[in-house]
Amino acid sequence: MRARYITVINMHSVPMLMEEDPKEREVADRILEAIKREYGFVPLVNQVMSTRPDIFIPQTRLNKAVFEGKSDLDEKTKYLCAVSAAASSGAEYCIGVHMRHAFDAGATEDEILEAVTIGCQVAMNRAQSYALRRYAEMFDIDTDESYLNNVK
Repeated sequence: MRARYITVINMHSVPMLMEEDPKEREVADRILEAIKREYGFVPLVNQVMSTRPDIFIPQTRLNKAVFEGKSDLDEKTKYLCAVSAAASSGAEYCIGVHMRHAFDAGATEDEILEAVTIGCQVAMNRAQSYALRRYAEMFDIDTDESYLNNVK
């Protein structure tokens, strides 16, 4: 199959190997333009995912529903959760965007720092849990994991 090329905002041409629906391309381009207006740039994830409008469009709709749809959480809390998630997953570019959104939604400097700290703590615990289990196995350290039966 011959590669086609599309131009993404402020990017070089990107090869496309699948046939794409021209209407979906238009929708994807409008979404990219809106993202650029909102952030002043288009994040790499959006740049790359937009090369597949059939995946990008539903993904951005889900993102919009999660952050802007009906919710029992207020906007500030949603973005503080996103800050923690970005910190725990090492999403170095996303964390800045989520911090800015949290701040704009009314989060204080201290609240953002606490969200970062929580995310970092979760990441550390995850790493320790995995690594120390392997360590205990390697050095035949007897551990009691019966508590796992009670975790719900």
